[in-house]
Amino acid sequence: MSKFTGELLSYKIIKRPIFTEKANDLLTRNTYVFEVSKDANKFQIRQAIEEIFGVKVTKVNTSNYLGKTRRVRKQAGKTPDWKKAMITVAQGQVIPLFEGM
Repeated sequence: MSKFTGELLSYKIIKRPIFTEKANDLLTRNTYVFEVSKDANKFQIRQAIEEIFGVKVTKVNTSNYLGKTRRVRKQAGKTPDWKKAMITVAQGQVIPLFEGM
């Protein structure tokens, strides 16, 4: 059973775009970078991007990142784990969110 059910499914999967130097270099290869839900698989990510932005996705690569241990005085804590998706879209298509970058 999928964790992602109900309305606004795509917006639960795609959390936010990532704007870094490396992500900007990937824009020349029609590759866009997003932070996505840890529980989402590549098929769900592909469907969400195609539904939200109306583009044809050709490839989805994902990376899982473990949170780092942080300390404030004696109190130890951890930043949250997260997942990054690199989305390659069909030649000639663009995601409007990234235009002008």
